[in-house]
Amino acid sequence: MGTKNVTLLHSNDMHGDFLAEMRGEGGQLIGGLSLLSGYVSHVRRTEKNVLYAIAGDMLRGSILDEEFKGISTIELMNFLAPDVVTLGNHEFDYGLLQLLFLEKVANFPIVNANLYMSKYNKRLMKPFHVVNIDGFDVMFIGIVTDKVIQQLQTIDSELAGFLTLEDATREIGKICNAYKNDDIDLTVLLTHIGFESDKELASMLDPAWGVDIILGGHSHTVLEKPETVNGVLIAQAAVGTDQIGRFDLVVDDVTNSVVDWKWQLVPITDETASPDTELERYIASFQDIVDRKYNTILTKLARPLTHPSRVQETELGNCFADAIAAVTKVDVAFLASGSIRKPVLGPTVTRGDFLAIFPFSDALHRFALRGRDLRRIFEKIMHPKNLRGEGEFYQVSGAVRAVFDRTSETLESLHLRGAPVDDGETYTITLQDFHYKNSASFLGLTHTELMAIDVCHGVATSTQDLLEEYLHAHQHLSATVEGRLRFL
Repeated sequence: MGTKNVTLLHSNDMHGDFLAEMRGEGGQLIGGLSLLSGYVSHVRRTEKNVLYAIAGDMLRGSILDEEFKGISTIELMNFLAPDVVTLGNHEFDYGLLQLLFLEKVANFPIVNANLYMSKYNKRLMKPFHVVNIDGFDVMFIGIVTDKVIQQLQTIDSELAGFLTLEDATREIGKICNAYKNDDIDLTVLLTHIGFESDKELASMLDPAWGVDIILGGHSHTVLEKPETVNGVLIAQAAVGTDQIGRFDLVVDDVTNSVVDWKWQLVPITDETASPDTELERYIASFQDIVDRKYNTILTKLARPLTHPSRVQETELGNCFADAIAAVTKVDVAFLASGSIRKPVLGPTVTRGDFLAIFPFSDALHRFALRGRDLRRIFEKIMHPKNLRGEGEFYQVSGAVRAVFDRTSETLESLHLRGAPVDDGETYTITLQDFHYKNSASFLGLTHTELMAIDVCHGVATSTQDLLEEYLHAHQHLSATVEGRLRFL
């Protein structure tokens, strides 16, 4: 038996998290591309066979990314020099043409096997990439599912693909059968479908195809150790640049299999990594442009407002949802938790601070619903299945008091302004454009059901503009977690 050691580093859902943050009493630096690059470079220097892969969503989530429509991100990723990357849903946020341009800017391969240009039956991206390292061939295959196509429907109707888990499984089998031969020693799927879907995908793979590892993203899952399903190791590395996943593998080049492994989620701090000063200077060249444009005071909050998790009611979520409800005069404002990209804002807020924490500028729509349909929405968004990182949780405005029983998995009660919601009464709500367009999967209501009483009314062409103006006009805002959404 001939074996070799391979170190496989992986990130996902970096979301433009370029700058280190200072935390703790000792002022420790956490995360940022400079420290991440320092760690990756250190491992590449000290270990013989090192590969670094990114499982989607490099883009979107910072003003630095937004200002340059992803070009700054790709140029900085070129400094980081991953060996291979796959597509996440946010790689499409600036449009299909911009994505194809960014793919040309990248010095690294971007792989996806199951997204096609439907008219020509041709894949959008290179489906796989083989890296030869010390005589070993490692094949990476990129996969997305319908979580991405939901967003693509708003971009380009010509873009389609084989996007169910069953479709994706067949595409994996097709590539493995056509290209995986005796020379492929390790096969890795780079996915952006969420951890629960990764496990389901692994269970559907034919062991004869030889898939060894799934490196995933999208659900921002924090793991203590990988899971093994159907003989496939499955790992994910949370979100941002505060950590990196690391596999230390022993691979058998006779059986083409992993015979031993160790995995850890490595914290990226100034204790575990030295900064990449050259990359810091390059980041600063972009940051200087952004600072000159956006470093004006927008508002002063009464105190810092926090958003520690996207699956719970938060201070900042309440503040923003209340602002939307006040402007649009609706009974319930729904604000996607994932729209808020950083854990704290204020007390002094520059325009750049606001745009970094709320980078999404999609439109805002108003609907009229019967109480029974409003209850259906809360039953959907508060259900445990929706809180595992692959659905969408919502921040809601202050009139709401909803109680969900996790044991019985039922909505115990729903009140607005102290009164129980009446199934036959009419209530008004607002939704962001992306969540309206994907209402069936996110909210459990089809477009027909949303508009059963009245048509969709556009109340703002940009949710971002609405919030920015509200903050500018209202100084010293504060908010607390009030129990708007309670779980028993």
